Amino acid sequence: MPQFIDTAKITVRSGNGGNGAVAFHREKYVAAGGPDGGDGGRGGNIILQVDGHMSTLMDFRYKRKYSAGNGMDGSGKRCTGKDGEDLIIKVPRGTVVRDAETREIICDMSGDEPFVLARGGKGGWGNKHFATPTRQVPNFAKAGLPGQTRDVILELKLLADVGLVGFPNVGKSTLLSVVSKAQPKIANYHFTTLFPNLGVVYVDEGVSFILADIPGIIEGASEGAGLGHDFLRHVDRCRLLIHVVDVSGSEGRDPVADFEAIQTELQEYSPELASRRMIVAGNKVDIAADRTGLEALKAHVEGLGMPFFEISAAAHQGTRELMFAAAKELQDLPPITVYEPTYVERPTQVDTSAPLDIRHEDDTWIVEGPWLQRLMANTNFGDFESRSWFDKMLRQSGLYDRLEEMGIQDGDIVSLYNLEFEYQK
Repeated sequence: MPQFIDTAKITVRSGNGGNGAVAFHREKYVAAGGPDGGDGGRGGNIILQVDGHMSTLMDFRYKRKYSAGNGMDGSGKRCTGKDGEDLIIKVPRGTVVRDAETREIICDMSGDEPFVLARGGKGGWGNKHFATPTRQVPNFAKAGLPGQTRDVILELKLLADVGLVGFPNVGKSTLLSVVSKAQPKIANYHFTTLFPNLGVVYVDEGVSFILADIPGIIEGASEGAGLGHDFLRHVDRCRLLIHVVDVSGSEGRDPVADFEAIQTELQEYSPELASRRMIVAGNKVDIAADRTGLEALKAHVEGLGMPFFEISAAAHQGTRELMFAAAKELQDLPPITVYEPTYVERPTQVDTSAPLDIRHEDDTWIVEGPWLQRLMANTNFGDFESRSWFDKMLRQSGLYDRLEEMGIQDGDIVSLYNLEFEYQK
C-alpha cells in the first residue's frame, strides 16, 4: 500500500542575478567607441504549479531542497546575460503553503494559476548605464543581487465537497465504495483506512460531488491521539459532513456517546468546522438486534436540528437516499473554502555594522557591500513602506553621515547596485 504523506517541509532558493560587464566598444575606424558592457541576467524563479495527477506529497519526503538557476554575467557588445532557468515545483491540488517560522499562509494551490514562491535576484548593470558627459569611460559595473531563500511547509487539504467522519470501523469505507467507484481497503478492524480516499458520487445527470472517506477519529484526536489529528485537516474544506455512527450494538457501544465524542473532537480542532452543516447516518441497521440505541440517536440528532438517515452500507440500504439528500444540501451551501494568504512580507533583519565600500566617480558615489546587497534583495521597492524601511536602515547604518563627511553635494548621484537616486541633504 502506498504511504500517504500530507505535510512536508522544504527549502527553496531562487537564482542569483548575473553580474554586469565592464567592456568598451572597439571597432576599426571607430574612435572612442565608449562603454558597451551588458547587464547580467535575472536569476531563476521558484514557481509552484498544481498537478492534477498528484494525490500526496510523497515526492517531497526524500528531496527537501530546491534551487533555481543563476543568471549569467553580461558581456561586451551590450549583450545581456542569459536569465537563470526557472524551477517549477509540482504540488497536488489543495496544497496550502505556509511560512515555516510563522505558520502564516503564503498561498493556497487550489486553482490552476502558478505561484512564484521565490523571485530570482535582479541582474547587475553593465558599465553602459554609467556613461555621462563628464564620465565617458566608466570602468565599473554592478554585481547581480542574490536570490531568495525561504523555508516553507506544504500542507495538503483535500478538495472534497462532502466528508465522512466517525469512529474507526463504523462503515465509512464501505459506504464510499458503494456510492462511488472508489475502492478503499475494507476490513473488520480499526484503522483499516490509513489515508483519505476520494470518490465521485454521480447522483443524477449533471449532478455529482466529491466524497472523502476520512480515517477514523478517536477521542483525543484533536490533541494528537490516533490518526485523527493528522487527517482532521482534510475535512477543513468539506462543505458538508456526513457523520456515520454504528447503531448495530455489535461492539457494545452507545451510539449517542459516540456521536457526542466525535462532535467534541471536531469542536476542539476547529469550532468553525464543528458548526458546519451535518447529516447523521445510522449505519449497520440490518444487523441491529435491538433498535434502542438507534432510536435514542435519532431522537438526539433530530433534537439538534440535523437530518438523520437509517442505512446499511453493506446491504446498499438507504444509501441512495442519503446521497440525494447530500446533493440537495450542497445546492444551498457556499463553494469549497479557498484559504486567503495571511503572510506579510517582513523586512529581513540585516546586520548593518560592517563598513561599506564607497567610491567617488565624477558626480556619482558608488556604494557596495555584502549587507547592502542582501538588504536590497529583500526590499520591495514597489511598496512605499518597504522603501521607507530601506531608507531608515541606510540612515541607521551611518551611510548618509559618511557620504557627507566625504563631501557629497546636493544633486550628486548615489548608485546602489541597480538603484540610483539624487542625493538631497
